[in-house]
Amino acid sequence: MAILVNLIPLDFHHPAENPRCRLDAERDLLTGDELLSDSFPYKEIENGMLWEVEGKWVIQGAVSVDIGANPSAEGGDEDEGVDDQAVKVVDIVDTFRIQEQPAFDKKQFVTFMKRYIKNLTPKLEPEKQESFKKNIGATKFLLSKIKDFQFFVGESMHDDASLVFAYYKEGATDPTFLYFAYGLKEVKC
Repeated sequence: MAILVNLIPLDFHHPAENPRCRLDAERDLLTGDELLSDSFPYKEIENGMLWEVEGKWVIQGAVSVDIGANPSAEGGDEDEGVDDQAVKVVDIVDTFRIQEQPAFDKKQFVTFMKRYIKNLTPKLEPEKQESFKKNIGATKFLLSKIKDFQFFVGESMHDDASLVFAYYKEGATDPTFLYFAYGLKEVKC
């Protein structure tokens, strides 16, 4: 006999909607979309310009658990009552509801970056503006991987949103995500 186990608690809410939320969230400075939380550790790369976060493929939904009973001995069909709705998702994509976008070529990416820098710079504190301008060369790192990226934006899918980049490191089975550190604002939950 198989029993279905729901992996998502009945009282689950998206972190931004949960009144008991205890996680600090990182929101897109331009749109307010929640893109990350402190439950996903990051590593600073490219002089702190980018945050690198490891995503994981996870199973979400109902999962069949074999408890060792013999349904045929009990007069039941082996698959009776089993409604396996499990799906495989990437934890970061699912948790923050980020939305995949069409791929960019180099020209489109450079155009996006010019607009992004123009929109983001006035939102930064003066000392961060200088550091941001000084380290914007991190875009060369991104350009070198452009063909490997999947592109994501926050849930609002706003045109001026910060991009989140996902790619697979050589030999990896789980994606790595890159965030513009200066485009994130910490919000205490």
